[in-house]
Amino acid sequence: MSATNLKRTVVLLIVWVGVTALTACGPASPPSADRDMTGGPPTLTAVPLSAGEKLRVVATTTLVGDVVRAVGGDAIQLTVLLPAGADPHTFEPAPQDVAAVADAHLVFVNGGGLETFLARLLENAGGAAAVPVSEGVVFRQAGEEHEAEAPQTMPPGEGVDPHVWFNPWNVVVWTRNIEGALSTLDPANARLYAANARRYRLELQELDAWIEEQVAQVPQSRRQLVTDHAVLGYFADRYGFEQVGAVFPGFSSAAAPSARDLARLEETIRALDVPAIFVGTTVNPNLAQRIADDTGVRVVSLYTGSLSEKGGPADSYLSFMRYDVSAIVEALR
Repeated sequence: MSATNLKRTVVLLIVWVGVTALTACGPASPPSADRDMTGGPPTLTAVPLSAGEKLRVVATTTLVGDVVRAVGGDAIQLTVLLPAGADPHTFEPAPQDVAAVADAHLVFVNGGGLETFLARLLENAGGAAAVPVSEGVVFRQAGEEHEAEAPQTMPPGEGVDPHVWFNPWNVVVWTRNIEGALSTLDPANARLYAANARRYRLELQELDAWIEEQVAQVPQSRRQLVTDHAVLGYFADRYGFEQVGAVFPGFSSAAAPSARDLARLEETIRALDVPAIFVGTTVNPNLAQRIADDTGVRVVSLYTGSLSEKGGPADSYLSFMRYDVSAIVEALR
């Protein structure tokens, strides 16, 4: 075994033992909701790459990974930790995830507290810089859900809305952060990263214009959204909708609603004549379906925290948004 491989193996063993020990001692305390779990953007420096070697990059979610791939193209070796269909709020890392992080030159995370499942792993893996792609986005705060009734009780650690990707202009911010980080670590390919990022930003602008055209079909009086958790706030703010209720209180699908929360939500649905509850494909729909049965509305499936499998209807960020907008418009118009 070479010295490099031996060193890498020792690092992986240390990291995995540390993560296992933390898990055995009970769940780690959630990171503070008023800061990113990585502590903000790190200081980056160029990585010495040998001939033919690519920058090894990890992205946490399929959504982040798709945008990283659009900017990095064939110049990077990309690993996405979460598989398609995984809920970022409840995902637990496996040994191979520790290995990928420890071996990476760079890790891109959503930020805003989304990746609580990786907080300790990223702190202990060592080596790779963790860059929050949402750095610079103005995060929505608890109390900005615009609910028609008194807001539901917000669980601890749920004060920041991390679902920034539902506004394409926030993903424009992602492209700038990704381009900057890749270009700093791999300056030889900086022109390629810049060209890819510019091209993708044009597609995002076209997507935004298309969404505005589609939502124009929904009367203002029907632009009221009930979801499984408070996931569509950035979409609502950008396109003139109101997020009037959610099955699970707060910004996480892991939250537990009280009987009072559910009763209030049913009252809201009846009072506002809301026709549908939108439920993400990564979330168990049983509770939403029970509320739908009680109120006579229907459950509409959206992609929220994950892309679809490759070849599916939402296997890129652009198709993900087009699928969801089409489903929302069809249900509400």
